[in-house]
Amino acid sequence: MSERASAQVGAPRSERAQRLRLRFARGPEAAAIGHLDLARVWEQAFQEAGVAVSYSQGARPQPRLTLAAGLPMGVTSEGELLDAVLAERLQPAEVAERLGPHLPPGLSVRDAWEVGMGLPSLPSAVRWADFEVDVPCMDGGPDVAAAVASFLAAEHFPWEDTRGEKTRRYDLRPLVQELRVEPHRGEVVRLSMRLRCDTSGAGRPDQVVKALG
Repeated sequence: MSERASAQVGAPRSERAQRLRLRFARGPEAAAIGHLDLARVWEQAFQEAGVAVSYSQGARPQPRLTLAAGLPMGVTSEGELLDAVLAERLQPAEVAERLGPHLPPGLSVRDAWEVGMGLPSLPSAVRWADFEVDVPCMDGGPDVAAAVASFLAAEHFPWEDTRGEKTRRYDLRPLVQELRVEPHRGEVVRLSMRLRCDTSGAGRPDQVVKALG
């Protein structure tokens, strides 16, 4: 067994030597990976890369790996964030390089850097997320533009989101910080939106598109 691959062998290590933040992309091949499965994918990648992650103590130690936020199923990304607390210090670039071969198709590390151990948790630090959505539009986009203008002019936008047997009622308007129609081509209109994404609530791009009709 190689020296690198042996880094996670034995009892999980609880030392907190370093906290790294990774920015990663998710292509179409990985768009169907759910939030919980994605956490397991990262844990396995760190193990296979021989990068010693710090684990919590207790009967069921958990890796100190934290994703910023979950994405709706089927969404690709260019800038998701992951915090990893390591049991030993390494150069961020080395960690990114070692992880690469052990990630599934569609996932790739774009950048890595060290952050302070005492900073707030990653989920609590996130305030918003930017999305781009392509919407089919046969008439060149005026109806979409009008719907966007109407939505932005509204002070409130009561909304219902039904999943299975549960229906959630809330005000969609405060969750949308920015919404605009980009220059379009052919039969597709691109919507750019900045949605709130914090511990008090998070907007979903699919719900915004539905609200526009």
